[in-house]
Amino acid sequence: MNILTIDLEDWFHILDHDKTASPEHWKKFESRVESNADRILEQLELAGTHATFFCLGWIAEKYPALIRRIVSCGHEIACHSMNHQLVFNQSVNEFGDDLKRSIDLLQDISGKKIDTYRAPGFSVSENTKWVFEVLVECGIKIDCSIFPARRNHGGYAQFPNRKPCVISVNGNTIKEFPMSLVHGPFGAMAFSGGGYFRFLPYPVIRYFFNRSGYVMTYFHPRDFDAAQPVLTSLPLKRKMMSYVGLKGAKEKFTRLLKEFSFINVGEAVHQVHWNEVPKVIIE
Repeated sequence: MNILTIDLEDWFHILDHDKTASPEHWKKFESRVESNADRILEQLELAGTHATFFCLGWIAEKYPALIRRIVSCGHEIACHSMNHQLVFNQSVNEFGDDLKRSIDLLQDISGKKIDTYRAPGFSVSENTKWVFEVLVECGIKIDCSIFPARRNHGGYAQFPNRKPCVISVNGNTIKEFPMSLVHGPFGAMAFSGGGYFRFLPYPVIRYFFNRSGYVMTYFHPRDFDAAQPVLTSLPLKRKMMSYVGLKGAKEKFTRLLKEFSFINVGEAVHQVHWNEVPKVIIE
């Protein structure tokens, strides 16, 4: 099962950096999201593949026609928050308000029910388990926020599953599709999205795809934009993570779409036998 997802963000939606931290900062930058997203839509159409687009409410508010184009191309719309803030930097109420606003906006623009969510930066952790209660309250039934290992934005290293499972919270359930990981030289690592995909040689990516029964991907429009501006204020490590491999990423993505079959999250929900998967109880 290979699941194709796109996190619909602009090139300046870089987390945990004080120059790109909020919508007030974003006003200073020229947007490239529409043209970059349209190129992805063209690639997906050529490949005959449908994806789930985890959309920022901020993007939807500014570019509603883009959201409608995504829907008209047969892709699934899901929620990626309103203002792209790390979960652990928000209070319960702040998170809930942001989530409700983004869901309402995406539903109004797309005409589709929004019941699937991914946290910015996979920033749900052991310390923010309250997130699942808020997701249930807001009508989210499917979550794709768990990165079951340590990472820059926290991760959920103690999460017991790396494949689809059911999260139980206060008697309610959420279907969870965690990020797929492999064992690398420095521990668990991702390979199927973002900087990991851009950094790794394609034969390595193909190797992991061929040996994984479950793959969750996460791409961004900026991952394939070699001409995007460079934020000189980024620390060296973050600069490498943001810009390494941009020139070859589009070609790798095209090869991936040709060599492997993909489904979106909604299709994956129907393929999983949910009564047979593990249940994770959140207390």
